[in-house]
Amino acid sequence: MSAHPVPDGDDGLKLRRPSDLARETPRSSRPGRRGGQSEEPPPEWPEGFAATDEDRDALLVLAHLATVTARHLLGLAAGRPTASACLAAVIQGVAGSAKDSILAASLRPAELRERLTDATVRLIAVGDPEYPPALYDLHDPPAALFARGALLQRPDLMAAAPPRVSIVGARNCSQVGEDTAAWLAGGLARAGVCVVSGGARGIDAAAHRGALDAGGSTVAVLGCGVDVAYPRTNRSLLDRVVATAAGTLVSEYPPGTPAEPFRFPARNRIVAALGQGVVIVEGAQGSGSMITAEHALDLGREVFAIPGPVAADLSHVPHALIREGATLIRGAEDLLADLKIGSRIPTPESDEEARSQGPGRGLAGMEGVVFAALGHPVTPDSLAAATGMALREVVSTLTLLEVRGFVMRSGGRYQRRPGR
Repeated sequence: MSAHPVPDGDDGLKLRRPSDLARETPRSSRPGRRGGQSEEPPPEWPEGFAATDEDRDALLVLAHLATVTARHLLGLAAGRPTASACLAAVIQGVAGSAKDSILAASLRPAELRERLTDATVRLIAVGDPEYPPALYDLHDPPAALFARGALLQRPDLMAAAPPRVSIVGARNCSQVGEDTAAWLAGGLARAGVCVVSGGARGIDAAAHRGALDAGGSTVAVLGCGVDVAYPRTNRSLLDRVVATAAGTLVSEYPPGTPAEPFRFPARNRIVAALGQGVVIVEGAQGSGSMITAEHALDLGREVFAIPGPVAADLSHVPHALIREGATLIRGAEDLLADLKIGSRIPTPESDEEARSQGPGRGLAGMEGVVFAALGHPVTPDSLAAATGMALREVVSTLTLLEVRGFVMRSGGRYQRRPGR
């Protein structure tokens, strides 16, 4: 089912960027930047807002209304402490748009519940035991979440342990960035950390894939309904998240809601809130990953960044954040130590083996010589000069190493793959 179209005007397009919220919310009730939470907590949902079956049905209807965003509904709930009362106000024309007033009166909760069942989707209302406590730090925590996947069998995946870290970055990422995100997520997953990201292509997809490949858990926060495969290229990945024993798709939008640009900045605030820390892998100037970082800072979450080549466009956001005080990390071990949320990452080799073999373990002969010389991105000519090997031998060896996954090529230069 498709959500009601967004109306013209600011009400339907107001995004949840911290700078926007600052203009609307008194500073005393906003989380502080870099210094953690302020003394005054964010606005809260009334206790028992969706406690009854009638209120849950009302909340389900409210979730389908385009102009009744979480922020608007939270303000409405200040004087109407139940979802049923808020829905009545919308139907009466006191709140929301005229179109939403008509739509709210026409929607039938029984039909909406049936659609949830058909799509194997679960409604999590604010106040439910499964509702993530971390979201209460937001200025506009969603009143309803919709989830598919392991959460249906394991509610603890959202509300409690394991610890969570968010990894985000560029959609149009480099191969190095993609490999780095997957490598970092895999290390965190092996240490028992749940990896959170936004389900987008590029860095997000690599983070989810890295966690799943390592046998860990992951939560994908979508900017559309959890039954909508967006982007289409990620359909198989999203299906895999749902099918695994420790993967969950979650969204504040009901099933059938299409992906539209204005939904993604709103999605980013949830990604930032769910993690105990947020890692930025790559991001060009103007990237949405900066919005996620800003939300994390406003929430008092720690922000981490993976550095990249100085002149690369995709290094802009990580380097800007590092200059502003974000923590530079070299891998999962750094992150675990800084957040104090895990243990040493288990590896199949013993410590002695790992020390004796080091990077490129298992390589010998010309492969070992060439790999050892790859301290930074270099051309085959430079490698030939550095190793004393013939150029044709270097090129042949690099080709074999690339096929085996030890090195990667970018712009005519070769370098080690992250984690190798």
